[in-house]
Amino acid sequence: MSDESPKPGSTPSPLRDRYQSTRRQSLALTDGLGPEDMTVQSMADTSPTKWHLAHVTWFFERFVLVPHAKSYRVFDDAYDYLFNSYYYTAGDMHSRPRRGLLSRPTVDDVRRYRAHVDEHLGRLLEAPSAEVEFLVTLGLHHEQQHQELMLTDIKHVFRESPMKPAYDEGRTRRERRPGPVAWHGFPGGIVETGFVGDGFSYDNETPRHRVLLEDFELASRPVSNGDYLEFVRDGAYRRSELWLSAAWATILAEGWSRPFYWQTGPEETTLEFTLGGLEALDLAAPVSHLSYFEADAYARWAGARLPREAEWEFAASETTGTEVTGNFVDSGVLHPEGAESHGDDLGQLFGDVWEWTASPYSPYPGFAPLGGSLGEYNGKFMCSQMVLRGGSCVSPRDHLRATYRNFFYPTDRWQFSGLRLARDAR
Repeated sequence: MSDESPKPGSTPSPLRDRYQSTRRQSLALTDGLGPEDMTVQSMADTSPTKWHLAHVTWFFERFVLVPHAKSYRVFDDAYDYLFNSYYYTAGDMHSRPRRGLLSRPTVDDVRRYRAHVDEHLGRLLEAPSAEVEFLVTLGLHHEQQHQELMLTDIKHVFRESPMKPAYDEGRTRRERRPGPVAWHGFPGGIVETGFVGDGFSYDNETPRHRVLLEDFELASRPVSNGDYLEFVRDGAYRRSELWLSAAWATILAEGWSRPFYWQTGPEETTLEFTLGGLEALDLAAPVSHLSYFEADAYARWAGARLPREAEWEFAASETTGTEVTGNFVDSGVLHPEGAESHGDDLGQLFGDVWEWTASPYSPYPGFAPLGGSLGEYNGKFMCSQMVLRGGSCVSPRDHLRATYRNFFYPTDRWQFSGLRLARDAR
């Protein structure tokens, strides 16, 4: 156990600077939100903005300060119950679907909680141990995940409001045209996938292992709104032969007929709710907020398939077009610039939409979760979910890499998720 007091002659570490920067960014994302906005929970899968801000703070308090700072005293004993998410080995927790009923603590209380934890953790980071450095680094990547969730969730909250307010009213959308789709071939063989190197990775990205691939092809860009609009106009949501059995049951039960944020405007025009408010559908932008079921059905309709995650990672590692493009489809809060794919490159792999793959979320050969409560971070969710790759327009730039494995249930639609087509080599 280490002490949070600075050591004689110690200097601030780069990690402390990153800690402060990441924490400031979380608060910056709440600019323009009122306390009423930050308390609403619009469905069980979302969480109030206030809860996100408190939960990531609880993570640092519970897993870093309490075990490693001898003089630290918790801010409020009740918060261990209120802001635990799913760490059952850490204790009981408030029901997730009822987070929106937490009118207390207030937003101001949560801000004071963050300041309290930041002050003490800043002292600890003056001369951190190797274990503290690891835990804080994990906590910062965890907070970046919640920065993405904050934007994803507040978009859903505002979509449910009859007023359809904008989160980012000042942004502008550039006029773009999607490039023609080209197919890029990749040779099969035994390849290595999984994280390798000295940087950060989650445990589910390891260990590096061998995978046998057949020759395959990937489309040069994600499927666009214009592409998907043709799928809708072709009556695809009424054609059972295009859908998996569970998907068709979902279509009938939920009444799906178009992507989640699309709606019909005047004179049968198609509108889309974005973080900038209700806007005309941008036909050039990648289609977003699709479930796995919709992505799979579109691929079948197009005479293609979804890529397997090992194919996606291998292609992303082999191509030179792996820079974060970002903000093609929505708000410029995190990615102020966008990019286009013109058909001659394998483009838009990172920073536009999460791309569904055909791979179930399961452990790599030899996978071992972290020890203790942090072993609950990824491993216990390896059931009934599908993998997505690439990152979205609301993913922090330095959070993305070719080996990152995102995962959601096949019915989830509120995420910034789209698709890229794949096919067997011809």
